[in-house]
Amino acid sequence: MKRKVWFLLAIAICPLIFSGCGLQTPNDITTVTFQTWNPADTGPDSPIYKIIESFEKENPDIKIEYVFVGSGDIYQDRLRVDLMGGKGPDVFGIPTGADFDTARDFEEDLTPYCESAWGADWQDKFLDSCIDNVNDASGNIYGLPLGQTYAGYLWADVNMLKEYGCTVPTNYEEMQKTCSVLRENGSYPLAIGAKDSWLNLDMWMSIAADCNQDVLYDAIEGKASFEAEPLVESFRIWQECFNNGVFQDDAIKMPLYDKVNNMFQREGSIPMFINGSWAMNMYTLSDQKTYENFNGEGADHEIFLIDWNGDGKIAPVTASVDVILCMNPESKVKEAAFRWMDYLVNEGQDILVNQYLEYMPSRADMELNVQGLNEDGEKNLEYIIENGKTNVAGARIIPYEDLNIAVGNALEDLAKNLITPEEAATRIQEVSHSTIR
Repeated sequence: MKRKVWFLLAIAICPLIFSGCGLQTPNDITTVTFQTWNPADTGPDSPIYKIIESFEKENPDIKIEYVFVGSGDIYQDRLRVDLMGGKGPDVFGIPTGADFDTARDFEEDLTPYCESAWGADWQDKFLDSCIDNVNDASGNIYGLPLGQTYAGYLWADVNMLKEYGCTVPTNYEEMQKTCSVLRENGSYPLAIGAKDSWLNLDMWMSIAADCNQDVLYDAIEGKASFEAEPLVESFRIWQECFNNGVFQDDAIKMPLYDKVNNMFQREGSIPMFINGSWAMNMYTLSDQKTYENFNGEGADHEIFLIDWNGDGKIAPVTASVDVILCMNPESKVKEAAFRWMDYLVNEGQDILVNQYLEYMPSRADMELNVQGLNEDGEKNLEYIIENGKTNVAGARIIPYEDLNIAVGNALEDLAKNLITPEEAATRIQEVSHSTIR
């Protein structure tokens, strides 16, 4: 229904001339517009500009017009308006899950382009888990996976913890004790940007998967109830973290970017925070404060997971494509647009992963060969790789929009103590019951 609403609105709003799409210029230079939130526009040293420069040298007949828009709702709202108004970019990035699915009327079927460029067995280029994120029930491909990410991780400044006589926690009980000590000494406990619904979902899904990953994913698919005890327990742990001092005061009002992230990354002023595998780019950024914090003498940071439910096993991570590259069906320069997409997931991804650690690979044929990491960074990268091989619960997403929203809203209300864990489970299950899958 929501896809139809998008489409009807587009018909009502769009003029016949789609001025936002790329055009063939008189001097035979084709301009391809590319809009995304990631790779981010972080100044002239941003990897995206290096990739664009390299592409344009190899393809002198194409110019890439890069449009960066901030992450989260700001990006999604801007993209919807642009696409429905007929001014959408030729190529755009979109998150995995509900956003990707509900924008289907504005996504070109890429299957024939992929087969033409890479052959009949082209899907073998990518990891199966990534292909699953970009196709529909019929197996048609509506986007290319630009890098994979793993969520549910925690990060620690080991030196700062040592200042307070603490070590990196291994379970929920130790985490509570550590956060109590940190608070007593005037420091932040485990920091979370809980204003961001996507980060709340990331963290809760890891907790829920630790309680029982089979029940979690069965509930998402309507095969089990969100009122099952393991999921009620996960809601209980989530709410407790706000009530017992594990998360910082007013966490629900603080975004990850650039508030909480900067406190850990640039300022080095908090001992622990929640972020995913993509935060490995803290080791590669040229920003002076970040560089000194992560590459200075004696720097010691650790990415880690804990046992949330006390069963003796650390929580699993969740995985998904971070950015899906889509082509606008109204583009007038589709051949050039796909050449850019092809370059970005191949040569571009090599740069984004092996030089900047923006993502983990989405390509099965890609060799992970990161250069220039210090010993600390190498240790943390190995930890991510190992968990990616042996400790992934499942997808990082809830692919049904109404259900995704319901869980996000319940997590926010739990954080504000407006509902109990049992009430959260019942409320979500009511939405799940009416969700069309």
